[in-house]
Amino acid sequence: MSTPESKGGPPPGLAPVGEVSLLTAHMPRTTETPNYPSAIMTSTPGIALAAARIPGGPTLPELDAISMTNAISQLANQMYAAPPANSVPPTNSVPNSLDTSALSSPPTALAPSMPSTAERGGPIGSVAPSLDVPSVVESASLFDVPSTTESPAPFDVPGMSASTSPFDVPLNFDALATPFDSVFHFPLNDVAQPAEDPKPGFAPAPSHSPSPSSMSGEPRFALDSYEITPTGDPSLRTLGSRIFEPNVLKKDFPILSEPVRGKRLVWLDNAATTQKPRAVIDRLSFFYEHENSNIHRAAHTLAAKATDAYEAARETVRRFINAPSARDIVFVRGTTEGINLVAQSWGRRNVREGDEIVITWLEHHANIVPWQQLCSEKGARLRVAPVDDRGQVILEEYEKLLGPRTRLVSFTQVSNALGTITPAVDMIDMAHRHGAVVLLDGAQAVSHMPVDVQALGCDFFVFSGHKVFAPTGIGAVFGRAELLEAMPPWQGGGNMIQDVTFERTTYQPPPARFEAGTGNIADAVGLGAALDWLTRVGVHNVERYEHELLEYGTNALLAVPGLTLIGTAPQKAGVLSFVLDGKKTEEVGGLLDQEGIAVRSGHHCAQPILRRFGLEATVRASLAPYNTCEDIDALARALHRLQTGR
Repeated sequence: MSTPESKGGPPPGLAPVGEVSLLTAHMPRTTETPNYPSAIMTSTPGIALAAARIPGGPTLPELDAISMTNAISQLANQMYAAPPANSVPPTNSVPNSLDTSALSSPPTALAPSMPSTAERGGPIGSVAPSLDVPSVVESASLFDVPSTTESPAPFDVPGMSASTSPFDVPLNFDALATPFDSVFHFPLNDVAQPAEDPKPGFAPAPSHSPSPSSMSGEPRFALDSYEITPTGDPSLRTLGSRIFEPNVLKKDFPILSEPVRGKRLVWLDNAATTQKPRAVIDRLSFFYEHENSNIHRAAHTLAAKATDAYEAARETVRRFINAPSARDIVFVRGTTEGINLVAQSWGRRNVREGDEIVITWLEHHANIVPWQQLCSEKGARLRVAPVDDRGQVILEEYEKLLGPRTRLVSFTQVSNALGTITPAVDMIDMAHRHGAVVLLDGAQAVSHMPVDVQALGCDFFVFSGHKVFAPTGIGAVFGRAELLEAMPPWQGGGNMIQDVTFERTTYQPPPARFEAGTGNIADAVGLGAALDWLTRVGVHNVERYEHELLEYGTNALLAVPGLTLIGTAPQKAGVLSFVLDGKKTEEVGGLLDQEGIAVRSGHHCAQPILRRFGLEATVRASLAPYNTCEDIDALARALHRLQTGR
């Protein structure tokens, strides 16, 4: 667990962390936080921080709501009542932690004057460490308090009380001259980070708080960034460093309020396309209202704005997948065009007669057909790695296909038809040992799990924007710089040339070399906005929440009479592909639509893998972070009615 001790000891004003206890608070949508550099974070509905570290404190499941409120309230009082900066430290520090009574009774009132260290706490059970609390509170403290030698004045929050607050947590500041209940806006950390070696029930995240000097007006309590793993109410999932509330997150997607056949829309067709959050819709509107122009060569102001926005989106893609350079990112229309670009440019130059290209049975048609075409043209051979009865690539058989003639390996990171997550790192390592270049199809991965192309080790990575909350008609290709530099352009036209005469043409370096003509500028900007939005939500949060939702959905669907799940690999993303006894898939899809439930019925452009299971079609429900257990329940109820007639 990451603690201040691991970073060289606690900051002044903070006791070292023992156990971690957490308080969750519902974050309202806030569009402005004056002078707070991360204010944009609070404009992402459904995301809030969890609260405080309590030395020696019990974990959240051990406390009821009232006890937790009291405990945090007393902790806030203690921190609030800490001596101001530049004050004289006490000469006799004593152990400090929360009093046991805080867990079952309201906090003891504190005197209006600053208490001594001895007055700021007592032992909590027998597990509390003996800790000294320095007297200076700095900006890195758990709760940031403005540095002042004056006693703080009471906060004035008009109209806010425990009953009217958007939070569930009133903090009782008895140290004030006039006791009252109040709630404070809890600013978010900048970026959700991966959990690192959590203890059971915990997922630590980085600790950093805004400086009080960056805020004006009333003081704000900056919460630290520890959070518990998902438990309890399925509509409130506490993940990573933030509270993840899918029911609130859903409200950021306008189309999810659109009634379908008089029913609430339940969108479970996310593997086909995801819906778009307000941030993406607004960014597109802003581009067309304020920045619209062709890019690059013009000297006027709007061209400069459009170019900046377009290239900023390229940098956002680079950062999102951790590519080494923005020059390694090529904008395309989507995954299909990206695979075709590699096949036509790299493939035509490097694949020869007798060479071999390896794919798997899991592939989308877009990762089969271009290689068939290339093999037909070059006299090469296409080889296919088998999968087992659960939909997993059989690694031993895959490795047997690799050899000195293997020129390219191309496979999906997540199956669109089954949801199987392939062992990409292992498969890439095996291919590289045989000297092959590897293309990884990330279309179904980028919205469900973190992607790091450097850690994966792939040579090419392709994905589509519309699968990751961005507009249609935009996607990206990552290519290793040395490969892109050696690849010829695959289309000719404007934007990709340095000089043209009737005798010869010289081309731009990558990525411009592969972006002939006027690109999809606005939707590239929209892709950047979508990736920024997902980063604020936290891809790790999404991954963990969807895993829980997938388990919930699997159990719910298996309880439907006559339902068979297709693809039961232990490592899966959010896809539930199934058939119903006695029902055609198109019939099931049509009947679900009558209930306002959108699923996909058919072969999902992945006929070979369905035929591997003796099928021509399945019904596919696929998940996104705005889906909830309520959505799954609606699907399961509708399927029960279809099967039982009730």
